[in-house]
Amino acid sequence: MQNLSSTTAATPVAFVNAIVKAYVKYGKSPVHALESAQIAPELLENPGARISAAQMERISDAAMQELDDEALGWFSRRLPWGSYGMLARASISAPKLGVALQRWCRHHGLLTDDISLQVQTTQDIATISITENRDLGAMREFCLVSVLRNLHGVACWLIDSRIPLQGARFPFAAPVHHPVYAVLFSGATTFEQAQAQIQMDARYLDLPLRRNEAALQQMLQHALPLTVLQYRRDRLLVQRVRLTLATHPGQTRSANDLAALLHVSPRTLHRQLKDEGASLQALKDEVRRQRAQDLLLRTDRPIKQVAQAAGFQNEKSFMRAFKDWTGQSPAEFRRAADAAPKSPGG
Repeated sequence: MQNLSSTTAATPVAFVNAIVKAYVKYGKSPVHALESAQIAPELLENPGARISAAQMERISDAAMQELDDEALGWFSRRLPWGSYGMLARASISAPKLGVALQRWCRHHGLLTDDISLQVQTTQDIATISITENRDLGAMREFCLVSVLRNLHGVACWLIDSRIPLQGARFPFAAPVHHPVYAVLFSGATTFEQAQAQIQMDARYLDLPLRRNEAALQQMLQHALPLTVLQYRRDRLLVQRVRLTLATHPGQTRSANDLAALLHVSPRTLHRQLKDEGASLQALKDEVRRQRAQDLLLRTDRPIKQVAQAAGFQNEKSFMRAFKDWTGQSPAEFRRAADAAPKSPGG
């Protein structure tokens, strides 16, 4: 028999205890589900205990079917087996991710009015929020974490892309197992906030869906891993790298610094750029060249200041790079632009 606990154990036992509470709520025994997931009953008494993702998948799957409740007791009414599949079917015909998420949130309200989901965009940040319409009691943490994890996982699946989160917020105090939130959610997690929320780059909402009905049928046979699946591809990575290089020129001189700002490892950054047919050095050159040319054309800043603003450590390396890009020195480029005839509207 496969040892399900042999993989990395990161899921807090508090979530298992929440599932056990669901069994109590419905007057059933969790013994079979615990055994199928190879979770010893005594483990439930240890607040610091962890289980593996495979164990969490196994006990969740068993409980959803035995209790006929995909919400695992979170809400005042059951969500019968297939409820979240219905939400996925309602979303998959959307032309882009933003529309799909709006549909998911709207139709979730047809399943339960205990919580309300909302997608909002402010400038370049998309926020998915949960409004609690009743006291979720002992199920609160497990419910809010699971709903956001599930929605994030489905969003990644729909566009076949990793969607790095810029942050997660929760309206309760940090639990004893709060370090595990760094595994559950990318970006910083903060507690004692007004609402449960996750935030992401709003440009992901404009990406087209890449799944069809056949893919949906296959996914629904094994949907739970979506909450832990780390997608290799990030379909916005090249754009995100360009933006980060442009907005943080002094903090992105090394791949390590850039990767930290993007919440990925340097190795992952290089690998994903290669998958997209790009390289970090080429993107750096593109952004720095554009920045330098704009400053030379639009300002009278000394060459040394232009070099610093474009992200170079010294004037000499900037001049050498600029000559390679344009065949001219920065001063020659500026003089040529000044000497060029201006258009009537310029």
